[in-house]
Amino acid sequence: MLPFYLLSLIVTAKAELLPGSCSFQDSICDYMSDPDFLSWTLDPSGHFITVEEQVQEDQGKAVLLGPDVEQQDWSCFRMVYQVTGSTFLQVQKRTDGESFDQVLWTTQSPSESWLIASIDLQNSTETFKIVIEGKLGEEEGSSVSIFEIKISDKYCIECDFEEDHLCGYTNEWNRYMNWRVGRSDDTALNDGTGQYMFVDSTDTKSFQEVAKLVSPMTTVPMSGCLNFQYQQYHAGDHLFTLFSRDQAGQYQELWRADLPENNNVNWSPETRVWIPVQVDLKAPYPIELVFEVAFNGPHGGYVILDEISFSPEFCNAGTEPTFDPSVANCDFESGYCRYVQTQIDSSLWRRVSVRPNIYTAGDHTTGAGSFLLANSRFSLQSGYVSRLFGPPMPGNQKYCLKFFYSLRGLSGTDQVLSAYLYYGDGSKQEPIWTQNYKIRNVWIAVELTIQSQKNAQVVFISTCKNIWSCGSVGLDDIKVTLGDCALLASSVSAPSHCDFEAGLCGFTQDKEGDSGDWMLARGPTPTSYTGPRGDHTTGVGHYLHIEASVMLAGHKARLLSSSLRVSRKTQCLQFYYHMYGSGIGQLSVYLQTGQENQDKLLWTSHGEQGISWLRASVNYQCDRQHQIVFEATRGASVRSDIAIDDVVFERGPCREYADDHIPHLRLSGNNNDIQSMNLK
Repeated sequence: MLPFYLLSLIVTAKAELLPGSCSFQDSICDYMSDPDFLSWTLDPSGHFITVEEQVQEDQGKAVLLGPDVEQQDWSCFRMVYQVTGSTFLQVQKRTDGESFDQVLWTTQSPSESWLIASIDLQNSTETFKIVIEGKLGEEEGSSVSIFEIKISDKYCIECDFEEDHLCGYTNEWNRYMNWRVGRSDDTALNDGTGQYMFVDSTDTKSFQEVAKLVSPMTTVPMSGCLNFQYQQYHAGDHLFTLFSRDQAGQYQELWRADLPENNNVNWSPETRVWIPVQVDLKAPYPIELVFEVAFNGPHGGYVILDEISFSPEFCNAGTEPTFDPSVANCDFESGYCRYVQTQIDSSLWRRVSVRPNIYTAGDHTTGAGSFLLANSRFSLQSGYVSRLFGPPMPGNQKYCLKFFYSLRGLSGTDQVLSAYLYYGDGSKQEPIWTQNYKIRNVWIAVELTIQSQKNAQVVFISTCKNIWSCGSVGLDDIKVTLGDCALLASSVSAPSHCDFEAGLCGFTQDKEGDSGDWMLARGPTPTSYTGPRGDHTTGVGHYLHIEASVMLAGHKARLLSSSLRVSRKTQCLQFYYHMYGSGIGQLSVYLQTGQENQDKLLWTSHGEQGISWLRASVNYQCDRQHQIVFEATRGASVRSDIAIDDVVFERGPCREYADDHIPHLRLSGNNNDIQSMNLK
């Protein structure tokens, strides 16, 4: 029988470490604690660094700064850690010129043993730092510790199983059947002394027992050729299969070992022939590799696995590249993109734009751009169906479809809009969604996870049953990504984006320089004829606003961003604002450094701007630590609610729609000329 021991997480420090790697045996290497926060301390006895409960004292978080990393090739960051109690641990990537760090990985799950985090670092031409944040909660006994950090020039799914922590691969424990580590000095078996993974039927108690070896979860999109080698004995009495498994637990078979007669190999244990395998792998969203062995015969036998590697080039030159879902994205600013209508429907979906006004909302993208309108008063006919077909999408793939719709007009609005999957083979189209919200003049977000075995097209259908129950509906900002919507929504968030759905994202009230507060709200504001009816993010979510009814004319509310780092290059601030009401005052954005007597004005708008959420894009530059300030001034009457939403900081100049793209019109409540709608 082959020598073995149970798979475990035993970690030993390697003498030779790559830049950015550290075993924390006698020092913290080139890492250092950020002096503005709590300190990480080197444990004198356990060879690890830690943040302990007794030094917390409500001081916030501990930040560990890594050395500069110059890694032009793909690399794998691997960290051995342990958290206990209510602890938060996060790994970030800091690039020079970025105001915010990129979150790579995060956990709040306590463990009773050391765990391994594996993070793929994509090719980068820029020097960066690894930043690690640890924060303890109020629960007694909370701690966070790091045992080892290693950065290698490999993909995280690659492994030769020579290191004792097995590159983060884990065995899903089974009572009778598990993957184990084997060691051998038999050159016929392993080209010299080394380790491999194996599973045999020695302890099997019944048929259909399964052993699973699971890789680390990929963290960035990747595609190419997966290579490994294996041996098996008594192949007819077991199945050896490779699956991919996404975060939802859904399996997809990638490869299955052939029966011995198909390989022309002598399968006696004395021969021990390694069989090389190449498998095309497409991982556009996070997946794990699962090597699975199931015994289904009286002899069982064994399977040996070793030398897992990956190349970014497909094994087969004829393999189709990973589908680019962005071909289905469209904001309708420059046309219909790849969306088409049939001649039978007489092109009832019209591309229109609405100038900012106090009666009808504009588009979702900018508030003053274009969107599609179906069953409009220009083509209103009972019994008509408006169909809009998207581009074809390959089957056997999981997609997240997101779009916005807005109900218009005063007529009936029950089930005005639906979405279906259309199959070109003539089979019946499959319904995937029907409109349910009946709020008018608010852009409502819809997210749908789509999966089909066949190639399909998304088709949007607006039905006009009769002249009395035929409402108008707008469609805008269609976006398709690969993956499950629920998993994408719960993935690591970007601190540079704030939609106020989970709080203020580090923004704080200025208690010294103002006389009012920004308030978190959902739905309409309390005062009639002012404020938004819903937020910009989803139409039914949260936004920030000033409530004019609790302020006096001229009172100001100031909102401060968190402290932002030096940005010697141009930065882009983008946000959406809402200024509806006959008494609207002024909204301004300032740059504050704390070293000048007066804040620098970056952008301002005053007076009523209509009922749409309007997009503002502001370029700025600052060579010192700074904050962004949103200042709203209450106008002459209670109809002076001002709101903001979807605040985004981006590196580099704003990419599209300069601020002057959005007209700042002073509108009157009885001006009917502004109701004009432009057909395109």
